[in-house]
Amino acid sequence: MAQLVKLQDYISRYQIDLARYPTQFVRLKNSQWERVKRQWELGEEISEWQHDNDSENDSFEEKERFSLLKKWFAGRQKADSGDVEQVEITNELVSDEESIPEEETTLTFEPKIVYAPQSIHELKRMFIDQFFHFQMKWASSTLREKSYVDPRFMRDSLLRDLLQKLPDNYLLFYYPILQIRKAPIELDVVLMSPTECICITVLDAENQAVYVGGSERFWIKKVGTKDSKVLNPLINLNRMESVLTQLFKQDNIDMPIRKVVLTRNGYFDYPGTSFGIQFIDRRNYGEWMEHLKKVSSPMKHMQIRAAQTILNNVQTTSFNRDIWQKSSQPAED
Repeated sequence: MAQLVKLQDYISRYQIDLARYPTQFVRLKNSQWERVKRQWELGEEISEWQHDNDSENDSFEEKERFSLLKKWFAGRQKADSGDVEQVEITNELVSDEESIPEEETTLTFEPKIVYAPQSIHELKRMFIDQFFHFQMKWASSTLREKSYVDPRFMRDSLLRDLLQKLPDNYLLFYYPILQIRKAPIELDVVLMSPTECICITVLDAENQAVYVGGSERFWIKKVGTKDSKVLNPLINLNRMESVLTQLFKQDNIDMPIRKVVLTRNGYFDYPGTSFGIQFIDRRNYGEWMEHLKKVSSPMKHMQIRAAQTILNNVQTTSFNRDIWQKSSQPAED
């Protein structure tokens, strides 16, 4: 899973120690995955679990005891064992260097088997969905501070796609707000791989929309027989590139910047010259994601420095945990 380093102007533990938390994140994820996988393979009894979903207040009310399923899986362990290695969660960030000591944290992740997965692949999907909720808390809190997460991010399919489908060596900045010369500037999506910085501007609206682009300030969006204007996404994209280029230059960061215009459910019709810009639409989105997933290089020192440079200039809105807890108590308390 890619690591959500900064979400809008929310507090981020990566701002505190970017050298520590990527490794700690991977270690936590892998150890808990191994535990859940082992319990599933052995058919161990799993304690009751209530799904934590702050955004929608949904919960699993049914209580399941996994011991009843032991005999279901006993005969299938050999059949599924060949798939286990194929779904191992990657561990790109853990090196052979001396380990970083754990620090006290207010967050723990305790995944539980909440229904009867029929395969190791289904088990992994359940685990990743649970981990996504944990990751949103991980990316918006520290030991002492916390930010309120807009519920829409819990339903954001692109955010979920990037985090769940890309490997651990990617660092994601999702619409971060920077402070440049005391002025707030909101960027779009910044994806940091070990070898490059990818700036992404997203056009996701109606399904089957066709975006007809050019050098003008506005593009035409065609949906069926209706035409409308949308702001040229290259304006935001070029601004992102300019801001990051300036920041990287100040800190002597040698990191190439690539620009992407993305629509997952529509199409681009861009007759002009697209030098230096990659157009990803419904036709090649899957191929593009597969290409990103194949980047197997471990995290690089320059990648960390580039991410740190961005973090050094972000805007943060957060609350002290003590204040948060007091404000959330009933009035009569």
